[in-house]
Amino acid sequence: MISASLVKELREKTGAGMLDCKKALEANNGDLNASIDWLREKGISKAAKKADRIAAEGLAAILIEGNNAVVVEVNSETDFVAKNEEFQNMVDSILKAIIKSNATTVEEVLELKTEEGTVTDLIIAKTAKIGEKLSLRRFEKVVKNDNESFGSYIHMGGKIAVLTVISNVNEEVAKDVAMHAAAMRPSYIKASEVPAEELEKEKTVLKEQAINEGKPAEIAEKMVAGRIQKFYKEICLEEQPFVKDGDISVGTFVKNNGGEILKMVRFEVGEGMEKREENFAEEVAKQMGQN
Repeated sequence: MISASLVKELREKTGAGMLDCKKALEANNGDLNASIDWLREKGISKAAKKADRIAAEGLAAILIEGNNAVVVEVNSETDFVAKNEEFQNMVDSILKAIIKSNATTVEEVLELKTEEGTVTDLIIAKTAKIGEKLSLRRFEKVVKNDNESFGSYIHMGGKIAVLTVISNVNEEVAKDVAMHAAAMRPSYIKASEVPAEELEKEKTVLKEQAINEGKPAEIAEKMVAGRIQKFYKEICLEEQPFVKDGDISVGTFVKNNGGEILKMVRFEVGEGMEKREENFAEEVAKQMGQN
């Protein structure tokens, strides 16, 4: 009988999945070192060696089932792998596992079951097979009511995924708003959502700009009020000029259709992450053992 603690120890040493560790130990009568070699021979443990690599490419994807929707960002090291069918199937499996669950954290998602073990097991197995570091970066599950519509839009083959929830409108209107958000990168839905700290910081910058333009402090103060509206138009979805009709704002477009924007989730792959920068010739030379 192989103990759970031995399986855990082997998993920590190799980064392989629980099921693979159990199989390795059973095949080697519980011998830890022989099991490590067994996993290495099968190419399973090499996933652990990739843990310190930068994975800032990948896919943002959406799954909608009835009143439930999930948006995920799953990362790879290169854009080439993001286009790989095996990688895309892995993303689909993760989406399906999340939508059936009540998971609220990435850690909880990693323990969810898929057809190939847990999500962790699945990622480790695909990392070993594909040969790049793969990771689930973030997700959001959204639930809507019957009088609300999901708008979903995937841009640039999965570089950007946007999900909107809008009340009392059809899917077409909700999708138009999602498409707009993909293009215009709003950070918030409305001005009231902008954190006070961010607003004060912007006001300070705008005031300094006006003073540097030679305006007296009291005039600079008044100029800030006008310029802050421009700031809102840059970062707030409702305030932005609608891409399909620049004469109205997104908020007005939705209002004209009798609706209200309730939710927006916008994932852009690699957003805020350090990008992997390597000279391609050096990379090839390294792989061929010439470096």
